[in-house]
Amino acid sequence: MKHEKFHYASLDEVKQKAAELGVSIPFSDNLKLLGESLTVDGHEFANRLAIQPMEGCDGKSNGAPDELTIRRYLRFAKSGAALLWFEATAITPEARANPRQAMLTEENLDDFKRLISDVKETCQRENGFTPVIIMQATHSGRYSKPEGKPAPIIAYNNPIFEKDNPISADRIITDDRLKELEELYAKSARLAELAGFDGVDVKACHRYLMSELLSAYNRPGEYGGSFENRTRLLRNSVQAVKAAVSSNMIVTSRMNIYDGFPRPYGFGAKDDGSVTPDMAEPIELVRILHEELGLNLLDFTIGNPYFNPHVNRPYDMGPYVPNEHPLEGVARMCACITEVASKFPKLSVVSSGNSYLRQFSPYMAAGMIESGHAALIGYGREAFAYPEFANDILKKGALDPKKCCIACGKCTELMRAGSKAGCVVRDGAVYMDLYKKDVLKK
Repeated sequence: MKHEKFHYASLDEVKQKAAELGVSIPFSDNLKLLGESLTVDGHEFANRLAIQPMEGCDGKSNGAPDELTIRRYLRFAKSGAALLWFEATAITPEARANPRQAMLTEENLDDFKRLISDVKETCQRENGFTPVIIMQATHSGRYSKPEGKPAPIIAYNNPIFEKDNPISADRIITDDRLKELEELYAKSARLAELAGFDGVDVKACHRYLMSELLSAYNRPGEYGGSFENRTRLLRNSVQAVKAAVSSNMIVTSRMNIYDGFPRPYGFGAKDDGSVTPDMAEPIELVRILHEELGLNLLDFTIGNPYFNPHVNRPYDMGPYVPNEHPLEGVARMCACITEVASKFPKLSVVSSGNSYLRQFSPYMAAGMIESGHAALIGYGREAFAYPEFANDILKKGALDPKKCCIACGKCTELMRAGSKAGCVVRDGAVYMDLYKKDVLKK
């Protein structure tokens, strides 16, 4: 079995293991690159570090931020990261992944205004700059649970997931409803601008509805089959969002460029029944989004955290033991991002998959920037565990291994159990009791 837990005492040991595995991970010791500023669409990023959208599942029933939501984002505000990518925010009640998922509406707009204002003021006071904050607009699709129980809305039945128990046909979203979603994305974007967000993400990753449509090769109608049809909702929604907001707003997407499933059930794979990555369609989609629709910032990721989580978040402990070494997963993420990003030198790319490397991740971050294959470096679960990570990288030149995420998956276990998500290990005063009650006792 190739899989093993993280045990490296030095970067040289990481490099040696990668060499033994025959995989390539870019490393650079020029950490000063991470402190350089960047301007995209008129917005200045004070450095190259970003906090990826991490759901806390801790909002109010009406979608407004609650106590733990506010606590989390004020911690992020102090982190020193220049980009705060706000967590998945449902565009309509049916799209919520849990009863406490964020959802921005006219009724709770003032709650979001207060939070965004407080986050910006806190970051300015603590770090001397105002962060760029992007809201992730989402439809949870097959993972919708607005009342706390599964209420899937799917693009098509996928035998990899459903096996011999397909979801009923009435849960397959119609073309007419998909057309309606375009305006719902636009409405969410308008509200996001009013709330003080600097940009909006039309979420197309991790097998939520927009992402699932990209692999709807066998779906009939206007949203399935051809590449043009499978990308229709994303393209149209981006255009609707751009028309709905001012030119000051960044319009972007956190998007899957590889699902990790064979065609016709996975995007970004070779058409030979394997799961070998093939970036031809992702490259064409990025070309359209960037060169035709004017998106100058994109956040790339891969895999499905519900079904093959080792692909997008290599781990020490998880729901199964993958038949690959975690460093192979890190290298795959880098390779996919590099292949796509290299085609678009004027595109600012946010990279993913950095947290597994713990204290050695800044060297991969610098390597991705030095190679020109990322402009910003995204950290996800690391921010739950170690919210001050950015300042430690920028000011101390190192991460404290005793504070780093240990890739144990407990934050995800909380989410899957219907609880509120956070770091059980590093933020145990808040989340250990929740873990005992909602995970261990079930």
